[in-house]
Amino acid sequence: GGVPPPEAISSHQEIASSQRTLLAMTYRVMKTILVVDDEPKITQLVRDYLERAGYSVLIAHGGKKALSTAKTEKPDAVILDLGLPHLDGLDFTREFRKTSNAPIIMLTARAEESDKLIGLELGADDYMTKPFSPKELVARVRVVFRRMENTASAGAEMIRVADLTLDVPRLRVT
Repeated sequence: GGVPPPEAISSHQEIASSQRTLLAMTYRVMKTILVVDDEPKITQLVRDYLERAGYSVLIAHGGKKALSTAKTEKPDAVILDLGLPHLDGLDFTREFRKTSNAPIIMLTARAEESDKLIGLELGADDYMTKPFSPKELVARVRVVFRRMENTASAGAEMIRVADLTLDVPRLRVT
């Protein structure tokens, strides 16, 4: 036994420090997705697939509840039905876009081209119609996050730390 020589201790500390740095670089905070739909079967199905894919999921069954949840929880993305009680998906999108640039994927039974165009114009990042493939929805979620990461690393225009977002070009903190 005995005490290891000082150079062994120093070397061990350097290795531990390097491992911590590498861990910090590779560790990514779990992304949170708000799923908004008035049909519990759909929210449960979407939650199951997203959680299996490694995301944290919040659920809201109406537009007003979704808006209050979005304000307090600041989700990284929203999956949104348009036909909601109290406040529909389009009104939710208008309000949500005033304070957040988080991606919105509309998931709705409204298949008319005009509905898609309005949704995308209001700020949706993607639009899927029901019936839908849960696996495709997860793939689309990954795509919007990948696009955000590529944009952020290219221009670092949006900087997020904890619950603060710095919008560099607009000089705005939310």
